[in-house]
Amino acid sequence: MRERERHILDAAVRVIAEDGVQGLRIGKFAAEARVSTALIYHYFEDRAGVLRHALEYLDLRAAAHIEEAVPADLCPRAALDRMLLVELQSALDVRMHCIAWGELRASAVFAPELRETLRSTTGEWVDHVADVMREVVETAHGSPAPDLTGAAERLTTLVEGLSKRWLSGYCTIERTRELLSGAITAELATI
Repeated sequence: MRERERHILDAAVRVIAEDGVQGLRIGKFAAEARVSTALIYHYFEDRAGVLRHALEYLDLRAAAHIEEAVPADLCPRAALDRMLLVELQSALDVRMHCIAWGELRASAVFAPELRETLRSTTGEWVDHVADVMREVVETAHGSPAPDLTGAAERLTTLVEGLSKRWLSGYCTIERTRELLSGAITAELATI
């Protein structure tokens, strides 16, 4: 991704996180990115294109956060914890990305053009979590693990739900992380 496109997508994410998807106006977005509206339309065609690209960009940023948080030499169990808990931290950029992701996910109810991108990005995340869970189980038991897609879906869904509770002020970040850690332990105990 070129630097200019990354800069423009960062602006889109900031505007979505501040004003919501319904509040995203191309003019405000262009001003935030310090580019012309014509350039926005050049890169993204229309508002739906902005939303799709923002969602794809957030997926890349989430993958980068996970990669930074999970060193390759980390044991599978610690890797699982980190990759799920990294989404729940008070760092400003992570918080902003969580807000924007939640907005885009909620908007897919009314914006069918987001659904395929959302299905694809979510599916990749679930598959990645399932793969790490499989490593955890196989390391602990020394035998092949069953299909863990359902368990991975439950945990990733829980991350999204807990994120909304934390971001809306229902519970603290500490409590949110505690609940997720407990759920990871409980999920692995059933396998």
